[in-house]
Amino acid sequence: MKDQEMTVVEHLTELRKRIMWVLAVFIVALIAGFFLAGPLIEYLKQEPIADGVPIISLHPSDALRVYMQFAFLIGIVVALPVALYHLWRFVSPGLNMNEKRGSLYFIPAACFLFIVGILFGYYVVFPMIMQFMTNMTATIGADPNYGIAEYFGFMFNMVIPFGVLFQLPIIVMFLTRIRILNPMRLAKMRRFAYFGLAVVGIALTPPEIVSDILVTIPLLLLYELSIWLSQVVYRKQLQEAAEWESEYGYETEGTVR
Repeated sequence: MKDQEMTVVEHLTELRKRIMWVLAVFIVALIAGFFLAGPLIEYLKQEPIADGVPIISLHPSDALRVYMQFAFLIGIVVALPVALYHLWRFVSPGLNMNEKRGSLYFIPAACFLFIVGILFGYYVVFPMIMQFMTNMTATIGADPNYGIAEYFGFMFNMVIPFGVLFQLPIIVMFLTRIRILNPMRLAKMRRFAYFGLAVVGIALTPPEIVSDILVTIPLLLLYELSIWLSQVVYRKQLQEAAEWESEYGYETEGTVR
């Protein structure tokens, strides 16, 4: 019991050190992001999406609020690969060599899909929503003047969720790797998944059929990509199980059936 308690303490100590490393990187990136926020804000204000949209300040703290929003997003983007790497290092002692090598690929893939999701939200979804909102404002005879904090806050609320949604293939691969999901189960859930993703796509877009389709189709393709990646992982698990059985003559606990 004493050895086990020491082992638990050692694991908690290691976890605390890794969390401190992630927090340190996040804080440094947050500070750097505060200085990078100004040029980034000016760049986004001159993008075609914001072209012709009067953006004004409605409160003395609006500028600080926007700076902190951008700094926080930059901090998350920079700290994400560091956090995933330390998570991998923490759980890797319990993995075999093939699992270590395979799970390490999740880190760049997750970061890449997060950035792709943000870009998709900004360049595809956000312009459609802004155009729809501007047209709605014009129908009531109001001038489309937006507070800078409200404008960028609305943008973040539209963009960041897509960065999270685009993590679906990575999550599915991970759950397949630990044998919680498999491609057959995902295929059976396809109709329910399609319905859920369609609801999400419709909820995040204006009530317009073209916008709904342009957002829902990529989400459905992500699900199909998740099924394909799950099949790749599942076949590899079957191959590893067959190799183990042929070498040792019996199935190991947790063998994929």
